[in-house]
Amino acid sequence: MIIIYHNHNKVVKVSTLTDEILPFNKKGTISSVLIDFAIKYPESGIVWCNENFEAFLNLDSLNDIFYHEKMMLSYNPNTFGFLGKEIGYIDASPFIKINKEVTFPTWEMSSLVGVVHSKVLLEICSVIKPHSNFDYYLNSIAKVCMPLGLLCYSEPQLLKRKDFIYSSKSSRFTLFRFTKQHYKLRWTFILFLNFVIYEFKFPLLSLIYSVFFRNINKQTINIDKIEVDCSSKNETNFEALDVIIPTIGRKEYLYDFLQDLSIQTYLPKNVIIVEQNPLSGSVSELDYLTSEDWPFEIKHTFTNQAGACNARNIALDQVESEWIFFADDDIRIDHFFIESAFKDISKYKCKAVSFSCLQKDEKKSNTKVFQWNAFGSGCSFVKSEAAKMTRFDLRYEFGFGEDGDFGMQLRNMGCDVLYFPNPAILHLKAPIGGFRTKPDLAWNNDSIKPKPSPTVSLYKILHETKEQHKGYKVILFFKYYRKQSIKNPLKYFTQFQKEWAKSLYWANKLFDKV
Repeated sequence: MIIIYHNHNKVVKVSTLTDEILPFNKKGTISSVLIDFAIKYPESGIVWCNENFEAFLNLDSLNDIFYHEKMMLSYNPNTFGFLGKEIGYIDASPFIKINKEVTFPTWEMSSLVGVVHSKVLLEICSVIKPHSNFDYYLNSIAKVCMPLGLLCYSEPQLLKRKDFIYSSKSSRFTLFRFTKQHYKLRWTFILFLNFVIYEFKFPLLSLIYSVFFRNINKQTINIDKIEVDCSSKNETNFEALDVIIPTIGRKEYLYDFLQDLSIQTYLPKNVIIVEQNPLSGSVSELDYLTSEDWPFEIKHTFTNQAGACNARNIALDQVESEWIFFADDDIRIDHFFIESAFKDISKYKCKAVSFSCLQKDEKKSNTKVFQWNAFGSGCSFVKSEAAKMTRFDLRYEFGFGEDGDFGMQLRNMGCDVLYFPNPAILHLKAPIGGFRTKPDLAWNNDSIKPKPSPTVSLYKILHETKEQHKGYKVILFFKYYRKQSIKNPLKYFTQFQKEWAKSLYWANKLFDKV
């Protein structure tokens, strides 16, 4: 392990874990020195640390937190990072509002402290050139490579103490340049528009300045050659698995999925089925649960209360195993699905995974393992110790956002959600069960319909920054214009403001609901 100490402008010392002092190019930038040592030590991890915090650097934790080569860790105790809160105007991902108390997925890196493997630097150095601004360089690497499979985290265990402020804030010119180089062109103009609307500023020079920089083409970077395998001696740790299935009116589809589970090369321990039928006096229609023999225990609950959030919470209370498979009732899996899933989970040492879940003939657009910005409540494995500390929020029942909210609860506990393209799940997208009733939502009878759905606004209040929420409003304003009937811009603006206000009204009602 190589440790590079810097004073924010240049490198001041380079050493090893055994305190051996190494020579370096004193005229080079911090990022160029990183590349130099990556070339000299291609099998080593490279740590960077601001010299003022050398005493706080927790080198003893590195083996535990930096456990494979396709990782990039960093930490800054400040609420906002190098690019400031304004990056939220154009980035709606869950990686912006960072929980600094836990290991949290984010591409926002800091020059204060961090670690990356030499192999990563060597793979990207021809595209992402060494930059005089070290913070810019680090953020650029993570922003480009995170979707390509580089696992990037804010990691508080890098430091022994976190009760200080580290000042490293970009200029507005730098923010616009970063946007131009790492997002599609339109986002640079959207950022400009947000500054005009919300901050009453007109950063025209910053906008013009950004035009002279080319976008970094991530398609020319390939880090697939960097292998990941955290399993000891390549052995897979097969732990007990419970399957959770909420179902309503899909008897035949559920039966087919149970058949898939029954022929798995690695069988689940329990299959927990929560059957819903809101009709008064109704009884279970799933006779095959008892009339046929199954190679696992079936825990069956019947309830007249409809709602997937409630059903999954009922099932969570019955979980016994180390892992949970959150499944829909209309999916199909191959006979080796569970075995293959555990093999890949062991490689990545992860606690939450959502699998590719597509309809027949639907093209798979994501082919790499990466940190997902969502969560699939019908196609995911989650470690029970994490899942049982959360609940599907009933405020989202019959609305939108419960999956995303559950994923954010996991992330805020330090449990990242990865996307696995394989083994894949086939989603049949079965017709809605015949005895479902239209939910009676509190805002259904309002003369002014809320836009967006109040549950969407609730999610944004809970899990996004104010800048992200404001940026979403601007995007929605333009997207919704094409889909509605009012074509007079002034009338549309007035109507949109009313609908937005109504959405916030109900979202705050939901927020206050216990």
